[in-house]
Parts: sequence; structure tokens; C-alpha cells
Amino acid sequence: MYQKQPAIYILASKRNGTLYVGVTSNLAQRIFEHRNHLITGFTSKYHCGILVYYEIFEDMTNAIAREKQIKSGSRTKKVKLIEDFNLDWQDLYQSIL
Repeated sequence: MYQKQPAIYILASKRNGTLYVGVTSNLAQRIFEHRNHLITGFTSKYHCGILVYYEIFEDMTNAIAREKQIKSGSRTKKVKLIEDFNLDWQDLYQSIL
């Protein structure tokens, strides 16, 4: 049975490229959808499909609050967050499967 696991994530088009911050209850499925352009919109338009950062949460309320916090921060803060977690901007998708 599917269990919800709230998470926030940052996708990039390339190292230091366009960034997208999102929230989901199923990280692996959501990233699959982005990577395969099953979701029309920003990530498809700007080719954001590299998972460079994520955080897992116990509940969706905290995940949404964190997403808003990250989105309201500067690009510099987002890049620092990514590089503190994933210095080389490696695609982390395989690590969440």
C-alpha cells in the first residue's frame, strides 16, 4: 500500500541553471513525472529534471512551510542550500528509488 511521505525538492536544468522548488507526498513519483515531462508547466518549459536537493518531513504542513521558506529566499540562498547538501550538483534521483 502506498504511504505518503511529504518532501520538498529542488530541481535544476543544469549546474547553476534554472531552479524549481516543489513539495510532494511521493518524491520518487513526482520526480519521475517531472523528468518525463508528464507535468506541463515550468519544469517542462525550462528543462528542470535534475534532482539536486530534497528534505523529507513527517507531515505535509511542515513540508509546505519549508517550501515557502525556500521559495521566498534568494537564489544565492538556494544555491548555498544545494551546495551544502550536494556540492557537485549530482542528480540524486537514483538515491531516492
